[in-house]
Amino acid sequence: MVEKYNERKDEDVLVSDVLNDFTDEIIDLYHALRIEKESFGDLGIDFEEKAFYDILKAIAIKYDFSYPEDKLIALAKEVKIVVDNKSKYTDWNIREDIKAELKVDLILLVAKHGYPPITKDEVFKEIFEQAENFKKYNSK
Repeated sequence: MVEKYNERKDEDVLVSDVLNDFTDEIIDLYHALRIEKESFGDLGIDFEEKAFYDILKAIAIKYDFSYPEDKLIALAKEVKIVVDNKSKYTDWNIREDIKAELKVDLILLVAKHGYPPITKDEVFKEIFEQAENFKKYNSK
Protein backbone atom coordinates (compact mmCIF):
# COMPACT_ATOMS: atom_id res chain seq x y z
CA MET A 1 0.00 0.00 0.00
CA VAL A 2 2.82 2.40 0.88
CA GLU A 3 4.69 1.44 -2.27
CA LYS A 4 1.57 2.11 -4.33
CA TYR A 5 1.25 5.54 -2.71
CA ASN A 6 4.94 6.36 -3.22
CA GLU A 7 4.87 5.21 -6.85
CA ARG A 8 2.00 7.47 -7.89
CA LYS A 9 2.66 9.88 -10.74
CA ASP A 10 3.66 13.47 -9.98
CA GLU A 11 0.51 14.80 -11.59
CA ASP A 12 -1.57 12.56 -9.29
CA VAL A 13 -0.11 13.91 -6.05
CA LEU A 14 -3.07 16.12 -5.25
CA VAL A 15 -5.75 14.26 -7.19
CA SER A 16 -8.54 13.54 -4.76
CA ASP A 17 -9.22 10.02 -6.09
CA VAL A 18 -5.66 8.95 -5.32
CA LEU A 19 -5.79 10.47 -1.83
CA ASN A 20 -9.25 9.01 -1.18
CA ASP A 21 -8.15 5.54 -2.28
CA PHE A 22 -5.09 5.72 -0.04
CA THR A 23 -7.16 7.01 2.88
CA ASP A 24 -9.72 4.24 2.41
CA GLU A 25 -6.97 1.61 2.38
CA ILE A 26 -5.42 3.03 5.57
CA ILE A 27 -8.80 3.05 7.32
CA ASP A 28 -9.48 -0.55 6.20
CA LEU A 29 -6.06 -1.60 7.46
CA TYR A 30 -6.70 0.10 10.80
CA HIS A 31 -10.03 -1.72 11.22
CA ALA A 32 -8.47 -5.05 10.25
CA LEU A 33 -5.70 -4.52 12.81
CA ARG A 34 -8.25 -3.70 15.53
CA ILE A 35 -10.23 -6.83 14.75
CA GLU A 36 -7.05 -8.92 14.77
CA LYS A 37 -5.90 -7.39 18.06
CA GLU A 38 -9.21 -8.28 19.70
CA SER A 39 -9.40 -11.78 18.18
CA PHE A 40 -7.80 -13.43 21.19
CA GLY A 41 -11.13 -13.33 23.02
CA ASP A 42 -12.73 -15.57 20.40
CA LEU A 43 -10.05 -18.18 21.08
CA GLY A 44 -10.48 -18.07 24.86
CA ILE A 45 -6.96 -16.77 25.44
CA ASP A 46 -5.44 -13.46 26.47
CA PHE A 47 -3.46 -10.99 24.37
CA GLU A 48 -0.04 -12.41 25.29
CA GLU A 49 -1.15 -15.98 24.67
CA LYS A 50 -2.45 -14.85 21.26
CA ALA A 51 1.03 -13.57 20.37
CA PHE A 52 2.46 -17.03 21.00
CA TYR A 53 -0.49 -18.70 19.29
CA ASP A 54 0.14 -16.56 16.20
CA ILE A 55 3.83 -17.52 15.95
CA LEU A 56 3.07 -21.22 16.51
CA LYS A 57 0.38 -21.11 13.81
CA ALA A 58 2.65 -19.17 11.42
CA ILE A 59 5.43 -21.72 11.92
CA ALA A 60 3.04 -24.58 11.14
CA ILE A 61 2.06 -22.84 7.91
CA LYS A 62 5.64 -21.91 7.01
CA TYR A 63 6.96 -25.45 7.51
CA ASP A 64 3.82 -27.07 6.08
CA PHE A 65 2.63 -29.26 8.93
CA SER A 66 -0.70 -29.48 10.68
CA TYR A 67 -1.27 -29.24 14.41
CA PRO A 68 -4.71 -29.45 16.06
CA GLU A 69 -6.22 -26.07 16.96
CA ASP A 70 -7.11 -27.03 20.55
CA LYS A 71 -3.57 -28.27 21.16
CA LEU A 72 -2.15 -25.10 19.60
CA ILE A 73 -4.17 -22.97 22.05
CA ALA A 74 -3.08 -25.10 25.01
CA LEU A 75 0.56 -24.90 23.90
CA ALA A 76 0.36 -21.10 23.53
CA LYS A 77 -0.94 -20.86 27.10
CA GLU A 78 1.92 -22.98 28.40
CA VAL A 79 4.51 -21.04 26.38
CA LYS A 80 3.27 -17.85 28.04
CA ILE A 81 3.67 -19.39 31.49
CA VAL A 82 7.24 -20.47 30.74
CA VAL A 83 8.14 -17.07 29.28
CA ASP A 84 6.54 -15.19 32.18
CA ASN A 85 8.45 -17.35 34.65
CA LYS A 86 11.82 -16.59 33.06
CA SER A 87 11.14 -12.94 32.25
CA LYS A 88 10.15 -12.00 35.79
CA TYR A 89 13.76 -11.00 36.43
CA THR A 90 14.49 -7.39 35.54
CA ASP A 91 17.65 -8.20 33.61
CA TRP A 92 16.45 -11.46 32.06
CA ASN A 93 17.03 -10.29 28.49
CA ILE A 94 20.74 -9.56 29.05
CA ARG A 95 21.54 -12.54 31.25
CA GLU A 96 22.73 -15.40 29.10
CA ASP A 97 22.02 -17.98 31.82
CA ILE A 98 18.32 -17.04 31.98
CA LYS A 99 18.01 -16.89 28.20
CA ALA A 100 19.63 -20.33 27.95
CA GLU A 101 17.18 -21.70 30.54
CA LEU A 102 14.29 -20.18 28.59
CA LYS A 103 15.49 -21.82 25.38
CA VAL A 104 15.79 -25.22 27.06
CA ASP A 105 12.41 -24.88 28.78
CA LEU A 106 10.73 -23.92 25.49
CA ILE A 107 12.36 -26.80 23.61
CA LEU A 108 11.25 -29.28 26.29
CA LEU A 109 7.73 -27.83 26.34
CA VAL A 110 7.15 -27.98 22.59
CA ALA A 111 8.70 -31.47 22.47
CA LYS A 112 6.32 -32.60 25.23
CA HIS A 113 3.42 -31.38 23.08
CA GLY A 114 4.75 -33.04 19.93
CA TYR A 115 5.24 -29.66 18.30
CA PRO A 116 6.51 -29.48 15.67
CA PRO A 117 6.05 -32.98 14.30
CA ILE A 118 9.21 -32.33 12.28
CA THR A 119 12.74 -31.66 13.50
CA LYS A 120 13.87 -28.22 12.49
CA ASP A 121 16.15 -26.04 14.61
CA GLU A 122 14.68 -22.96 12.89
CA VAL A 123 11.32 -23.69 14.51
CA PHE A 124 12.74 -23.52 18.02
CA LYS A 125 14.73 -20.41 17.12
CA GLU A 126 11.59 -18.64 15.86
CA ILE A 127 9.60 -19.55 18.98
CA PHE A 128 12.38 -18.24 21.22
CA GLU A 129 12.74 -15.03 19.19
CA GLN A 130 9.00 -14.39 19.46
CA ALA A 131 9.10 -14.96 23.20
CA GLU A 132 12.10 -12.68 23.64
CA ASN A 133 10.73 -9.93 21.40
CA PHE A 134 7.26 -10.00 22.89
CA LYS A 135 8.51 -9.63 26.43
CA LYS A 136 11.11 -7.06 25.48
CA TYR A 137 8.68 -4.77 23.67
CA ASN A 138 5.52 -5.43 25.69
CA SER A 139 6.80 -5.37 29.25
CA LYS A 140 4.26 -4.25 31.78
